Amino acid sequence: MVDVLGLGLGLTLVLIVVALHYSEGTEWRTPDDISQEVLERRAETVAETDFPEPMNRSIGGGGGAVAVGGGAEGELEGEDDEDAGFDPAAISDDEVEYFDVEYVNEGETIEVANNETLLEAGEDEGWDLPYACRQGQCLSCGGKVQNGDATEYVRHSNNETLGEDEVEKGYVLTCTAYPTDDLALETNETP
Repeated sequence: MVDVLGLGLGLTLVLIVVALHYSEGTEWRTPDDISQEVLERRAETVAETDFPEPMNRSIGGGGGAVAVGGGAEGELEGEDDEDAGFDPAAISDDEVEYFDVEYVNEGETIEVANNETLLEAGEDEGWDLPYACRQGQCLSCGGKVQNGDATEYVRHSNNETLGEDEVEKGYVLTCTAYPTDDLALETNETP
């Protein structure tokens, strides 16, 4: 047996839905794109710097590196004098050392030469590690040495972002960090 009340309610609901579907409502208007205006206003509030554009692959960049003009006048206060002048390319073939680096998040341990950055070594393994500037000027490539004070395990060729206290807590910039001892590294970690 068919329940007449249920059938009547069902047909009524179907008719209401069909009527609403075909009825004309208020027109939806697309809002104007104000993104460029917002970017220009924001740019007016930011002081000019000598830093290059970020070349961030997450926003479609990733082009070649851009050199920043140096000189005593534009140097940052508190720059780490210990690593000033460290050039990994100057390490001769007979001075190259290899260290076991455990990439904790990737679950593997690999050998990394002391003239190869932690970021490059991970990319050679096919891992998609985070980065942006590749020049030690941002935190995109940040990582953390599990063993303790990073100064005991890595040396930066350039570090314009991390303070001494952050490095002592184990934080590194994988794009400019070269191993000096065996270590365990957590990638994608920032202070």
